Amino acid sequence: MQLDPKICSCARLARDPRFDGRFFVAVLTTRVYCRPVCPVRAPMEKNVRYYPSAAAAAEAGFRPCLRCRPESSPGTPAWLGTSATVSRALRLISESALEDGGVDSLAAHLGIGSRHLRRLFLQHLGATPIAIAQTRRLHFAKKLLDETDLPMQDVALASGFGSVRRFNATIQQTYRRTPTHIRHLARRAPAEEQHKYCLLLRFRPPFDWDGLLEFLAPRATPGVEAVEAGCYRRTFRLANQNGWLDASLDAAANAVALRIHFPDPRSLFLIVERARRVFDLSADPDDIARHLRRDPLLAPRLASRPGLRVPGAWDGFELAVRAILGQQVTVRGATTLAGRLVRAFGMPVAANHRLTHVFPDAASLAEADVARIGLPRARAHSIRALARAVMNHDLHFSPAANIEEFFDRFRSLPGIGDWTAHYVAMRALGEPDAFPAADLGLLKATGLAHASRLAARAEAWRPWRSYAAMHLWQRLGETDTIARPSSAAKDPWPKSRQERTPVAKRRHSSDRHASAGAAP
Repeated sequence: MQLDPKICSCARLARDPRFDGRFFVAVLTTRVYCRPVCPVRAPMEKNVRYYPSAAAAAEAGFRPCLRCRPESSPGTPAWLGTSATVSRALRLISESALEDGGVDSLAAHLGIGSRHLRRLFLQHLGATPIAIAQTRRLHFAKKLLDETDLPMQDVALASGFGSVRRFNATIQQTYRRTPTHIRHLARRAPAEEQHKYCLLLRFRPPFDWDGLLEFLAPRATPGVEAVEAGCYRRTFRLANQNGWLDASLDAAANAVALRIHFPDPRSLFLIVERARRVFDLSADPDDIARHLRRDPLLAPRLASRPGLRVPGAWDGFELAVRAILGQQVTVRGATTLAGRLVRAFGMPVAANHRLTHVFPDAASLAEADVARIGLPRARAHSIRALARAVMNHDLHFSPAANIEEFFDRFRSLPGIGDWTAHYVAMRALGEPDAFPAADLGLLKATGLAHASRLAARAEAWRPWRSYAAMHLWQRLGETDTIARPSSAAKDPWPKSRQERTPVAKRRHSSDRHASAGAAP
């Protein structure tokens, strides 16, 4: 990836937070690398070098700055100046893919050779996959030292080090200080509860937190999620253990304050990475807006809601089930069905703030009588087929999935059409270019009558069509009206005579619910 020295110089001298994480500044005189927002006195231009990633700076022999803490940067957007292959590889690395089989296994998962993968990483990020993973591990360890009271052994395990000895040696070599000394420098207050961890997840401003919560609130599954008083809460299950988290905005720090309640600190890295995806914290709003505002239809929407993100999903299977529940009903109706599903098949937990259950997993729904929650038999069959496909590993909701392969496999399931496939890819896979062109709300917002015309116009919005859809949906707002079908859509749910309702009470949609532009 080629960096423009003039742009980098202006950004670092202005300490522009919009460039935080997009590049790193290495200082030749101190052999330290910093974020562009580092508060220390700016060095002379002749004494700095610019690198596209923290790993590239580390590979060049520079150590992280203790003042601006490069480990706290928002992270390099997975798609910023990279190929699709590198983007998928970065997402896999964030899920600890290198821990199992190394670079060879990672490359095989991506369908390329390991040597070619290394070349792509060097070209786009200036460092190898191993260097990227090691730097992420080191940065996460530093973050835990600064922001938690975890014992050193737990910090070492949570950040992926095989032993405390190796952890101590790496920290000492990198920072020239012991882990204990680094923790002492942080001067933070001790935690109030056991198994509670409070971390700050940085983002690039602008960030429309209110818009994110406005989207999540009506879709929050009762008992599993809750949105209230500017805070998002949810339960989750990892490594056969239950936990819960809550997140709120810390505008002064350009961060989301994440509070995690979980008994095993070894899962903290994965929990943090999932939370970052739920709130789309690695997005670069300026790059997205610069591209989309070329269209006069989107320009006023971007101006009125700067920093609007695409809400991600904690779990792809959970979101897919929620999308199926939302077909042919209102948002409120889908939320009611989701609550019934959780009470009937979910696992009870002892959490706070109206959180009572963990969402049922695929094994719980594969043979369940889902129809007894008031769901039509066709959609109940679709949920069971989805659960069996996930259990048999025929379908994966990994953010690193090949998008075309995912579409083919997902749409092969009964009751799954283009709308559901694109909606799930948009939120569960973090695909920035997914776009449900047959969506009634998008057609209404654009004033177009046919999905084909909307798809043609949306070609100019690539590769950010998901963000365009969010802006169009956001302006329409919420209603409780059942959607009318778009002209290009077909109803994938063949109704038996007993399941049919009078036309006055039911209007067909395509394969989903589009409540005046609101996704299920």
